[in-house]
Amino acid sequence: MARVKIAKPDSVEDPAVAGIFEWVTQMEGSVPNHFYVELNFPAFFTAKLGATKVLWEEGELSMEEIQHIGILVSQANGCAYCTAAFCTILNYGLNSPENTVGELLTEGVDAVRQPRLRALLDYALKVNLDAASITDADVDALRDVGLTDLGIVQITHIVSDFAAYNRLNLALDTDYDYRSFWQQIAFPSSH
Repeated sequence: MARVKIAKPDSVEDPAVAGIFEWVTQMEGSVPNHFYVELNFPAFFTAKLGATKVLWEEGELSMEEIQHIGILVSQANGCAYCTAAFCTILNYGLNSPENTVGELLTEGVDAVRQPRLRALLDYALKVNLDAASITDADVDALRDVGLTDLGIVQITHIVSDFAAYNRLNLALDTDYDYRSFWQQIAFPSSH
């Protein structure tokens, strides 16, 4: 049970919140509990989700690439909630086949055959594990697959953004409201 209130309003009057709810419903099919947890701090909710939207829509990475990063970073951080959220977006919102998403969960980067996506995931996981260990060669590998300075800053912020959501949902024990299927594949030993 969540450690803070799941703040589900009867109606949404704030156009910024309504827009965010509409956006997430298109990608996930409904408004997930972590959005309601974040509504306990409404001013930050709109700022944080607005920043996430910019990270997802305005840079050099595709939405599919971003969701792959979200899945593996969240899984590495032990956040079943976020892992399932990004699996849902990749599968439901972006029409990626269920078995492709499942392979990513069970095989990690080894399931990825595209050199660009593999380079992005390798970098993201290394930043997540130990940002201080990033080398010039790691950044050069991103340039080799087409990222400019904008994309390099974008991917680094994306990792931080995902890790922040992981920490929020883990610390506040957000009530899980995604398909148990994703949780069972991502974290089989916990079932």
